Amino acid sequence: MTRNMIRRTTFLAAALFLITGLSSGLKAQSADVTIGYVNPQAVLANMPEMKAVQQRIQNFTARKQQELTDKEQKFQAEVAAYQQKVGVISADAKTKEEERLAGLQQELVAAQQKAESDVQQRRSELLGPLYEQIGNAINEVASEMKLTYVLNTTTSTGDLIILYASDDYQEKYDITQKVMEKLGMFN
Repeated sequence: MTRNMIRRTTFLAAALFLITGLSSGLKAQSADVTIGYVNPQAVLANMPEMKAVQQRIQNFTARKQQELTDKEQKFQAEVAAYQQKVGVISADAKTKEEERLAGLQQELVAAQQKAESDVQQRRSELLGPLYEQIGNAINEVASEMKLTYVLNTTTSTGDLIILYASDDYQEKYDITQKVMEKLGMFN
Protein backbone atom coordinates (compact mmCIF):
# COMPACT_ATOMS: atom_id res chain seq x y z
CA MET A 1 0.00 0.00 0.00
CA THR A 2 1.24 3.43 -0.86
CA ARG A 3 1.32 6.29 1.53
CA ASN A 4 -1.54 8.12 -0.30
CA MET A 5 -3.73 5.03 -0.15
CA ILE A 6 -3.11 4.74 3.60
CA ARG A 7 -4.00 8.41 4.10
CA ARG A 8 -7.22 8.05 2.06
CA THR A 9 -8.21 4.92 3.92
CA THR A 10 -7.52 6.59 7.27
CA PHE A 11 -9.46 9.71 6.19
CA LEU A 12 -12.43 7.63 5.00
CA ALA A 13 -12.46 5.61 8.23
CA ALA A 14 -12.38 8.80 10.33
CA ALA A 15 -15.13 10.39 8.24
CA LEU A 16 -17.29 7.26 8.51
CA PHE A 17 -16.73 7.16 12.28
CA LEU A 18 -17.65 10.84 12.59
CA ILE A 19 -20.79 10.48 10.47
CA THR A 20 -21.91 7.38 12.36
CA GLY A 21 -21.34 9.09 15.69
CA LEU A 22 -23.21 12.22 14.64
CA SER A 23 -26.17 10.34 13.23
CA SER A 24 -26.57 8.23 16.36
CA GLY A 25 -26.33 11.38 18.48
CA LEU A 26 -28.98 13.06 16.37
CA LYS A 27 -31.24 10.02 16.66
CA ALA A 28 -30.93 10.16 20.43
CA GLN A 29 -31.78 13.88 20.46
CA SER A 30 -34.64 13.59 17.97
CA ALA A 31 -36.40 11.05 20.18
CA ASP A 32 -37.13 13.93 22.60
CA VAL A 33 -38.35 16.34 19.91
CA THR A 34 -42.03 16.32 18.95
CA ILE A 35 -43.12 18.57 16.11
CA GLY A 36 -46.70 19.52 15.45
CA TYR A 37 -48.08 21.78 12.76
CA VAL A 38 -51.07 24.00 12.22
CA ASN A 39 -52.73 25.97 9.44
CA PRO A 40 -53.55 29.29 11.14
CA GLN A 41 -55.14 30.66 7.96
CA ALA A 42 -57.69 27.83 8.03
CA VAL A 43 -58.36 28.57 11.70
CA LEU A 44 -58.75 32.28 10.98
CA ALA A 45 -61.09 31.65 8.04
CA ASN A 46 -63.34 29.51 10.24
CA MET A 47 -63.53 31.90 13.19
CA PRO A 48 -67.08 33.24 13.61
CA GLU A 49 -65.71 36.77 14.11
CA MET A 50 -64.02 36.66 10.72
CA LYS A 51 -67.15 37.56 8.73
CA ALA A 52 -67.66 40.75 10.72
CA VAL A 53 -63.96 41.62 10.47
CA GLN A 54 -63.96 41.05 6.71
CA GLN A 55 -67.06 43.25 6.36
CA ARG A 56 -65.45 46.03 8.39
CA ILE A 57 -62.27 45.83 6.30
CA GLN A 58 -64.34 45.84 3.12
CA ASN A 59 -66.36 48.88 4.26
CA PHE A 60 -63.22 50.77 5.27
CA THR A 61 -61.55 49.92 1.95
CA ALA A 62 -64.64 51.07 0.03
CA ARG A 63 -64.63 54.42 1.91
CA LYS A 64 -60.95 54.94 1.13
CA GLN A 65 -61.51 53.99 -2.51
CA GLN A 66 -64.39 56.47 -2.77
CA GLU A 67 -62.21 59.23 -1.29
CA LEU A 68 -59.53 58.46 -3.87
CA THR A 69 -62.06 58.37 -6.70
CA ASP A 70 -63.39 61.79 -5.65
CA LYS A 71 -59.85 63.24 -5.54
CA GLU A 72 -59.00 61.72 -8.91
CA GLN A 73 -62.17 63.11 -10.51
CA LYS A 74 -61.38 66.55 -9.09
CA PHE A 75 -57.85 66.32 -10.48
CA GLN A 76 -59.15 65.22 -13.90
CA ALA A 77 -61.57 68.17 -13.91
CA GLU A 78 -58.67 70.53 -13.14
CA VAL A 79 -56.63 69.03 -16.00
CA ALA A 80 -59.60 69.35 -18.40
CA ALA A 81 -60.11 73.00 -17.41
CA TYR A 82 -56.42 73.68 -17.99
CA GLN A 83 -56.51 72.00 -21.41
CA GLN A 84 -59.43 74.21 -22.46
CA LYS A 85 -57.64 77.44 -21.62
CA VAL A 86 -54.04 76.46 -22.45
CA GLY A 87 -54.19 78.14 -25.87
CA VAL A 88 -55.31 81.52 -24.55
CA ILE A 89 -53.18 82.04 -21.43
CA SER A 90 -49.71 83.55 -21.20
CA ALA A 91 -46.57 81.40 -20.96
CA ASP A 92 -46.08 82.53 -17.36
CA ALA A 93 -49.66 81.57 -16.42
CA LYS A 94 -49.24 78.29 -18.28
CA THR A 95 -46.08 77.48 -16.26
CA LYS A 96 -47.78 78.35 -12.97
CA GLU A 97 -50.84 76.24 -13.82
CA GLU A 98 -48.69 73.25 -14.84
CA GLU A 99 -46.77 73.53 -11.56
CA ARG A 100 -50.06 73.64 -9.65
CA LEU A 101 -51.36 70.59 -11.53
CA ALA A 102 -48.09 68.73 -10.86
CA GLY A 103 -48.56 69.51 -7.15
CA LEU A 104 -52.13 68.20 -7.29
CA GLN A 105 -50.92 65.05 -9.00
CA GLN A 106 -48.30 64.53 -6.27
CA GLU A 107 -51.01 65.02 -3.65
CA LEU A 108 -53.12 62.39 -5.41
CA VAL A 109 -50.23 59.90 -5.42
CA ALA A 110 -49.56 60.63 -1.73
CA ALA A 111 -53.26 60.14 -0.95
CA GLN A 112 -53.20 56.75 -2.74
CA GLN A 113 -50.17 55.65 -0.72
CA LYS A 114 -51.73 56.86 2.52
CA ALA A 115 -55.00 55.07 1.72
CA GLU A 116 -53.11 51.80 1.13
CA SER A 117 -51.24 52.29 4.40
CA ASP A 118 -54.49 53.10 6.25
CA VAL A 119 -56.19 49.98 4.89
CA GLN A 120 -53.23 47.82 5.89
CA GLN A 121 -53.16 49.37 9.36
CA ARG A 122 -56.92 48.86 9.79
CA ARG A 123 -56.58 45.24 8.67
CA SER A 124 -53.83 44.71 11.26
CA GLU A 125 -55.90 46.37 13.99
CA LEU A 126 -58.89 44.16 13.26
CA LEU A 127 -57.03 40.89 12.68
CA GLY A 128 -54.47 41.35 15.46
CA PRO A 129 -56.78 40.21 18.28
CA LEU A 130 -57.85 37.16 16.24
CA TYR A 131 -54.23 36.18 15.60
CA GLU A 132 -53.55 36.61 19.30
CA GLN A 133 -56.44 34.25 20.14
CA ILE A 134 -55.11 31.72 17.63
CA GLY A 135 -51.59 32.02 19.06
CA ASN A 136 -52.86 31.45 22.59
CA ALA A 137 -54.87 28.41 21.48
CA ILE A 138 -51.82 27.00 19.66
CA ASN A 139 -49.74 27.45 22.80
CA GLU A 140 -52.35 25.68 24.93
CA VAL A 141 -52.71 22.73 22.54
CA ALA A 142 -48.94 22.43 22.13
CA SER A 143 -48.50 22.44 25.90
CA GLU A 144 -51.22 19.83 26.41
CA MET A 145 -49.70 17.59 23.73
CA LYS A 146 -46.16 18.23 25.02
CA LEU A 147 -45.00 19.38 21.58
CA THR A 148 -41.48 20.76 21.27
CA TYR A 149 -42.23 22.81 18.14
CA VAL A 150 -45.29 23.82 16.16
CA LEU A 151 -44.77 24.76 12.52
CA ASN A 152 -47.02 26.79 10.28
CA THR A 153 -48.12 24.73 7.26
CA THR A 154 -47.76 27.62 4.80
CA THR A 155 -45.97 30.93 4.38
CA SER A 156 -47.86 34.22 4.41
CA THR A 157 -47.92 34.07 0.61
CA GLY A 158 -49.50 30.60 0.63
CA ASP A 159 -46.40 28.57 -0.25
CA LEU A 160 -46.30 25.20 1.48
CA ILE A 161 -43.83 24.65 4.28
CA ILE A 162 -44.97 21.14 5.19
CA LEU A 163 -44.59 19.30 1.90
CA TYR A 164 -45.34 15.84 3.21
CA ALA A 165 -46.54 14.16 6.37
CA SER A 166 -47.64 10.55 6.56
CA ASP A 167 -51.28 9.85 7.35
CA ASP A 168 -50.34 8.64 10.84
CA TYR A 169 -48.27 11.75 11.51
CA GLN A 170 -51.03 14.02 10.20
CA GLU A 171 -53.58 12.35 12.43
CA LYS A 172 -51.36 12.70 15.46
CA TYR A 173 -49.60 16.05 14.95
CA ASP A 174 -51.75 18.27 12.71
CA ILE A 175 -53.26 20.35 15.50
CA THR A 176 -55.42 22.62 13.31
CA GLN A 177 -58.70 20.97 14.40
CA LYS A 178 -57.62 20.93 18.06
CA VAL A 179 -56.84 24.66 17.90
CA MET A 180 -60.29 25.32 16.41
CA GLU A 181 -61.87 23.25 19.18
CA LYS A 182 -59.84 25.16 21.79
CA LEU A 183 -61.29 28.38 20.33
CA GLY A 184 -64.79 26.92 20.73
CA MET A 185 -65.55 26.65 17.03
CA PHE A 186 -67.05 23.18 17.13
CA ASN A 187 -68.82 23.14 20.48
